[in-house]
Amino acid sequence: MPNVEPHETRLGPPPDPAGPVGLYLAVAWGAFRRYSTYRAATLAGAFTNTVFGFILAYTFVALWQARPGLGGYDQSQAVTYIWVSQALLVTVAVWGGGFQDDVQDRFRSGDIAIDLYRPVDFQGWWLATDLGRAGFHLVTRGAVPMVAGALVFRIRLPEQPLTWVFFLFSVFLAVVVSFGLRFLVSLTGFWLHDSEGVRSVMLVVSMFFSGMLLPLSLFPGRLGDLAPVLPWAALVQVPTDVFLERSTGAGLLGPLGFQLAWAAVLLAVGRAVQLLATRKVVVQGG
Repeated sequence: MPNVEPHETRLGPPPDPAGPVGLYLAVAWGAFRRYSTYRAATLAGAFTNTVFGFILAYTFVALWQARPGLGGYDQSQAVTYIWVSQALLVTVAVWGGGFQDDVQDRFRSGDIAIDLYRPVDFQGWWLATDLGRAGFHLVTRGAVPMVAGALVFRIRLPEQPLTWVFFLFSVFLAVVVSFGLRFLVSLTGFWLHDSEGVRSVMLVVSMFFSGMLLPLSLFPGRLGDLAPVLPWAALVQVPTDVFLERSTGAGLLGPLGFQLAWAAVLLAVGRAVQLLATRKVVVQGG
């Protein structure tokens, strides 16, 4: 079911004299508060995530009863995988949305040209906005399905207290990777003038390769070798495996390093494309 996000038509206030860090923290907090005002939409979304969670969880129970140990997960881990992935669905914006809707509106109005010349970093502003959005959804649309699932199913919670810290860090990196992918999609609007087509393709790719539908270890053959190294694996598969403690101790350096590497690459590529887009606006606008 599509996610309905609130829209914002202003880039925001002028830079905070306290400095760029204070500015971006204020932007993130402002986004958190803005999303918190849409209580009815949040409750409806949490209810939808929970319903789909139950459908998928019962499907996984039947599948794992027929094939115990499928993909290296026992039944409890498989069910937990479903509920964690439902908690992350909107948090990491697997379906897209968030700041993309705001940017698309600004393309249509022409205000995007003004945004690029404001005294604040374009990419940094929208990243801060997206982190605020993600934080709100994690504590609302993320927590509700998890609690509901834990009341009905046997959920495998982390055994080590530090796992919760690593999990939250992994979710943070997942949001940054997701932002990097969506930012690149949004920038195509400078050339296509409407990124809706690219967004539709990205939605399908994200759902398939993020591990949202099935753990990537269930993918066969070469597809199973390819999917775990693509950036979309950082969105759901990696944080869920961190939660399930499939890697512990020094073993966490691999999955977290994977997310960090893709976050750095995508932000760098986004920065480069943004510079090209800025030149395009200057050339076309004189």
